[in-house]
Amino acid sequence: MPRPTSGTTSTFSNSDFITLNARIVTCKKCPRLISHCSEVAGTKRRAWLDWDYWGKPVPSFGDPLARLLILGLAPGVHGANRTGRMFTGDRSGDFLFRSLHRAGFASRPDSIHAQDGLELRDAWITASAHCAPPDNKPSPAELRACRPFLERELDLLAKVQVVVTLGRIAFDTYLSILKSRGAIERVSDFRFGHGVLFDELQPALLGCYHPSQQNTSTGKLTQEMLDEVFALAAKFIRSGPGPSAPRQSSQPSPPSRKR
Repeated sequence: MPRPTSGTTSTFSNSDFITLNARIVTCKKCPRLISHCSEVAGTKRRAWLDWDYWGKPVPSFGDPLARLLILGLAPGVHGANRTGRMFTGDRSGDFLFRSLHRAGFASRPDSIHAQDGLELRDAWITASAHCAPPDNKPSPAELRACRPFLERELDLLAKVQVVVTLGRIAFDTYLSILKSRGAIERVSDFRFGHGVLFDELQPALLGCYHPSQQNTSTGKLTQEMLDEVFALAAKFIRSGPGPSAPRQSSQPSPPSRKR
């Protein structure tokens, strides 16, 4: 996909986003996760035997002038770990991108592979951990190791007005950064809840259940519930100042590809 466009009024350049994603993709801090991603890429799932799996840390992507930041947990082992793009190629992404499309943040309602033409508009997607973990459970140490990437993104994405956290772990990860920066006194002052908006924070924080297959198959999270979260985010954002320049979706690192 295209690289970030110019036009941002921040002091950061497009090369900062490219450099950050390059650091993410080449990170080797967590041997357990690197080994797991590589092993899965070698064995594959039967349905995807004809794919060249990405099999390494998955970069963030989206609009570099985004006013919406979406923070997930970690790449899906046969989704983003296969395709090389966040929330791409699995059921979680199916739910997420339908809602983003309906709210005007995505150019299409599905995310199949990294070269499918999808563009994010006014949104950026990242994760608390950039490697697919065994059983979808990164350890606290692995989350801490990945946190500097998120902190750098928060500095670069200077126009963000709303942060949507997908799940409790992403919610607590984001709040822990705010606490370390002196923006809040206690993480415990903020209770995670689906659709709960903390608009006293800048940017505002909006909790959301994670669109995991477990949550969506049991009905804990429905498509309508997810639609409502991003409709609320869009309403909050669009009631304020508009974007300062035309934007273009970005995937700074090379995507994985199908054979």
